[in-house]
Amino acid sequence: MVQLLPHIRFIVNPKSGPRSNENVVNRIQEYLDHQKYSHDVVFTEYAGHAPDLARQAAQEGCAVVVAVGGDGTMNEVARGLLYTDTALALLPKGSGNGLARHLLVPMSLKGAMQVINEGNITRIDSGTINGHAFFTAGGIGFDAYISSVFAGNKKRGLKTYVELVLKEVLHYNHLPVSIKINGTTLTTDCYVLAIANAAQYGNNAYIAPFADIQDGLFDICLVRKLDVVKALNLSYSMLTKQKASPDTAEYFKTDAFEVSTAHKIMYHADGEYLGEASDFSIKMLPQSLKVVTPIKRT
Repeated sequence: MVQLLPHIRFIVNPKSGPRSNENVVNRIQEYLDHQKYSHDVVFTEYAGHAPDLARQAAQEGCAVVVAVGGDGTMNEVARGLLYTDTALALLPKGSGNGLARHLLVPMSLKGAMQVINEGNITRIDSGTINGHAFFTAGGIGFDAYISSVFAGNKKRGLKTYVELVLKEVLHYNHLPVSIKINGTTLTTDCYVLAIANAAQYGNNAYIAPFADIQDGLFDICLVRKLDVVKALNLSYSMLTKQKASPDTAEYFKTDAFEVSTAHKIMYHADGEYLGEASDFSIKMLPQSLKVVTPIKRT
């Protein structure tokens, strides 16, 4: 009796990254260990297609589904695999690649394929903001505003993102919010409320440098107001993997909290702008996603 090999499905976002799709497919064929796995490749045809493709792959019994793209593709594929026995793997092809970087997946296609071939699987946490799942970070306020502007910009990449932040950072106005967290209610101004599951947004910009993606807790970073000095301190801290000074940012750990405001405020999940709301419910989903990660070597 012929024993079938574990099957891997690669979900490719054809609009993500600089590499040609033909080149990516050929290199997958070249680097995959065909003695260990069978595989096929499918392409997303529109925004929001990947969750359906991932769910279908899980229902068909695929051992692994690989998100080939950036953070948006990762989020869509991962959403389709929540609470299934199918593991998410990553071939980073975007500009930020926050989850891949947190999990120490190599940025090169050859290196990422080696991780897939090794087949080391673990579980990680995820979170939801108003029911929308995220895996790296969600946020309310300035980071969501930047996501909304970035989404409408024809130019992509880190350079464009940094230029937008520098242009908008001192023009964005904080808003008063009420935060119910860990049994207390905090009434405060909010410039940005970052909700970190992983340590970084992407591009090694660490909003919560000590976040643990397997501890069942969010690392919350609250910036009440921002001026030039605080902006410089926060930027330096993010790039050097440190917490910002206490007068710049405050940090909390929790598995669930609520935010309300009299004025609607923007929010995002993994850099995807989701719109505006005045009430938010944020919940942790512990150990909800299987992922393929590099083998830890001593």
